[in-house]
Amino acid sequence: MNIGIVGLGKMGGNMRTRLRNADVTVVGYDRDPDLSDASSLADMVDQLPSPKIVWVMVPSGDITRATVEELIELLDEGDVIVDGGNSRWTDDEKHAALAEQQGIGYVDCGVSGGVWGLDNGYALMAGGSAEDIAKVQFAFDALKPEGDSGFVHAGRVGAGHFSKMVHNGIEYAMMQAYAEGFELLEKVDMVDSVAEVFNSWRTGTVVRSWLLDLLVKALEEDPGLSKVRGYAEDSGEGRWTVEAAIDNAVPMHTIAASLFARFSSRQEESPAMQAVAAMRQQFGGHAVRAAEEAGMSPADADPSDPV
Repeated sequence: MNIGIVGLGKMGGNMRTRLRNADVTVVGYDRDPDLSDASSLADMVDQLPSPKIVWVMVPSGDITRATVEELIELLDEGDVIVDGGNSRWTDDEKHAALAEQQGIGYVDCGVSGGVWGLDNGYALMAGGSAEDIAKVQFAFDALKPEGDSGFVHAGRVGAGHFSKMVHNGIEYAMMQAYAEGFELLEKVDMVDSVAEVFNSWRTGTVVRSWLLDLLVKALEEDPGLSKVRGYAEDSGEGRWTVEAAIDNAVPMHTIAASLFARFSSRQEESPAMQAVAAMRQQFGGHAVRAAEEAGMSPADADPSDPV
């Protein structure tokens, strides 16, 4: 059992270790020579026996595209490329078509597990033909958690990353729900310890999850989360999930709202809420903080205005 891995960062490096722990021979390539087992992609490919299996774990977009295109030039008919990054499923379809022209198989694989995957295993969602999946099955078996679940052949090329995309969209919504609950519990003066409340939910309740475990750990390390800025990026999958929902006319209220909440976290001042405050001042004379600070008074009532 031999495999090449391109990209030996937090995920790729740990995956190499987990595979080696399962007696899989891994040749890893990374631009950092201190991490790499090969001097170049070509050197990595030369070290692998045929049929060659190369698993790509680099950032999605241009870097993945360039890596896949170079591998297509280096590999031979019957070899297989696995894209295990967070690529968009539409990119998979393009890459698979290019690979097929050279008789090279292509598998897309959504990988979930983060830095904990080394010890716990990775949830794997793969797309591709049954023939190509079979060639990589030894790696899937080594990487997934123990037990019957943790790996799925989701469908044709693109299905793996599409499934992982939806998984991440659901993750956005779950995280947002926990976060809003945290804020409300912190706001009231009757709850002594929010961390202990969340901790009590970890067993026996329907809202228990690994995300809840991680939130409890964060609260134990930093009660009140005073050391963390309220700024959250989105890695792309949440946007793609909402776009796919629009394309397929699927209502997706919760996931869309959780994505927009991340956008709000990046604003020091919300232009939309400034507009809301201005309108409230105009129609009802409601106090506006910035206006008061500037010595302005709420708008006078207009007798001709029916409101």
